[in-house]
Amino acid sequence: MAVHRLICSPLCKRFLVISALVSLSFAQFIPSSDAKARNLTVVRSPANRDVTVSYKTPEGVCSTAFDSQKQYTGWVSVPGDYPTNLFFWFVEARERTDSLTIWLNGGPGSSSLYGFFTGNGPCEVVEKGLNEYETLVREWGWDRASNMLFIDQPNQVGFSYDTPTDGTLNFLSQNVTEPPVSYPEFPEWLVPNGTFSSNNGNFTANTTETAAMAVWHMVQGFLTTFPQYQPASRSRNSSLGINLFAESYGGRYGPVFAETFVQQNARRESGELPRNLTIDVHLSSLGIVNGCVDMEIQVPYYPTFASDNTYGYKALSDSAAKFNLDKFSAEGGCRDLLQKCATDASVSDPEGEGNEESINEICFEAQSSCNDIQNAYSSSGRGWYDLAAPLADPFPPMTFLEYLNQDSVQKAIGSPINFTMTNINVNLEFQSTGDQARGGNIARLASLLNSGVRIALIYGDRDYICNWPGGEAVSQSLASEAGGEYSIRFPDAGYAPIIVNDSYIGGVVRQFGNLSFSRVYQAGHAVPAYQPETAFQIFARIILGTSISTGKDIDAATYNTTGDANATHTEDLPKQLNPTCYVRNFQGSCDESAQELVKDDKGIVVNGILYTSKEDWPLQAETTETPTTSTSDPSSTSDMTGVYTATETPDAAAWNPPNSGLVVAIAGVLVLQAVA
Repeated sequence: MAVHRLICSPLCKRFLVISALVSLSFAQFIPSSDAKARNLTVVRSPANRDVTVSYKTPEGVCSTAFDSQKQYTGWVSVPGDYPTNLFFWFVEARERTDSLTIWLNGGPGSSSLYGFFTGNGPCEVVEKGLNEYETLVREWGWDRASNMLFIDQPNQVGFSYDTPTDGTLNFLSQNVTEPPVSYPEFPEWLVPNGTFSSNNGNFTANTTETAAMAVWHMVQGFLTTFPQYQPASRSRNSSLGINLFAESYGGRYGPVFAETFVQQNARRESGELPRNLTIDVHLSSLGIVNGCVDMEIQVPYYPTFASDNTYGYKALSDSAAKFNLDKFSAEGGCRDLLQKCATDASVSDPEGEGNEESINEICFEAQSSCNDIQNAYSSSGRGWYDLAAPLADPFPPMTFLEYLNQDSVQKAIGSPINFTMTNINVNLEFQSTGDQARGGNIARLASLLNSGVRIALIYGDRDYICNWPGGEAVSQSLASEAGGEYSIRFPDAGYAPIIVNDSYIGGVVRQFGNLSFSRVYQAGHAVPAYQPETAFQIFARIILGTSISTGKDIDAATYNTTGDANATHTEDLPKQLNPTCYVRNFQGSCDESAQELVKDDKGIVVNGILYTSKEDWPLQAETTETPTTSTSDPSSTSDMTGVYTATETPDAAAWNPPNSGLVVAIAGVLVLQAVA
């Protein structure tokens, strides 16, 4: 019996008593992994016969602004030492375009469907009734400006898999036990059976470099199977390229993946790779959303941001902040260990294969030492991803977790496995090699910038885990590394307002040429979820190569923003939302009261949410309120297309954008009450 374990919270340690009993409960097994049985079209990549692509149209699973928008879900099976089937969800743009954007969530080990359903995808999921859901069109989905390709990676993340394997998932711990077992001491809903990846740590990536190569193969398979979506296919403009956007750990994914694409293009050019079996993956833009890019640069900003931020919230005392800053710079401390890791890895594991144990140990030690500094914030009791949130963070809504585990949805997608948002085994594999500590991303980004790729750093200013002052420091270091005009004109560029529409300003941006840094007001870690309109306008302006401040056309060789030298704007934190316990994200969203319900074997689960009683379920209560339309579901087709170009700056009062996270959350509840 294999038990794949998460690092347990105190509660899960109290409950985690493994019993291999014969009775099974709450079965969710998927009967067949055969592609034909799942109604998938299976083709071999025209470019590489070793790559197969299995796909279908997911009818009725995600509403789009226009019925004409095509969608495909599927898997690209890539060659390697173990089975690798990387899941993709493609959504055609609302209006005809040659633009293609790849979206990656981070983790490592997090599904990109988190971004799809909570921030920048075409739809969001809401409850319609008991075990009933519907999807609403998201007004500011990024399909408004680009074809979108969401990828679950590395192998075994989300809907990606190696070998479908039956097991039992413990929501408290996220442990998967294979083969399935019974846990009579737990409520049935807490330990469902299902079909998952093997959870074998040897059958996934353990470094970003190995993950990048698998995704390169995946992109090759997708674009040769669907050549109409290659960016230059219709326009015959060879300068058009792919946009790569990544969030959180995407601060490491993005630079390494982009470098891998460039290196593979060079291998094609030199003849090392057969040109008739591969295609160029040319990159136009790299966007990093609240990314943890470089530990040596960003770790010092954990204590400083926790003790002194633009919201006036003091998570650490000044003395505690100084103590942790001293730990960073102490002899043999975080900084010294990071430098040793990066230096030794560049010599003994230059390809980042993660197979040199001595390097893995050095880099793991560095990562652990630096994480101690980051973890000082835990005493605050606030959310890691939002200063305004409780530790059990209810935002963004996680309704999609239960939705994606509905039998009808999985059949429509064609999946042979159940959906899990995070694979902890993948995370542990990356930790074991000290992947995050290995460095090199500033040099990678500088090289990309100097080759003409647009580099955009976008940071919500309420996030702690990859906070905006650390991101700002990354942008300055990148400009210095790039040299030339960037080293002079980027630091000298002032902060200009990000004019989102004619009524408010969403943040500020420093931009020179193809490099930009944006601070987004009133946004946590996942910027598109908190400020969807601001995030979309920034995204669209990046891929169009226009001014991020206004959306106007610019000459990238000479353009720079003007304004204040520093981003000093201050605001108040919004009122905290009450926790919502999404049982499939128990550790992230369920507070102590929810934990007590489980301990006492009380409460009721409705549509994947734990309540004290069924009467607490919003749809259970009758309402006479006027039905309220979600802010995400536009009322006319004219609301669903277009990019805003500013002609003037809104007045001073507009420097306070709406707290969209709160608005959307409240609107969602009212929609649910209205359809009850």
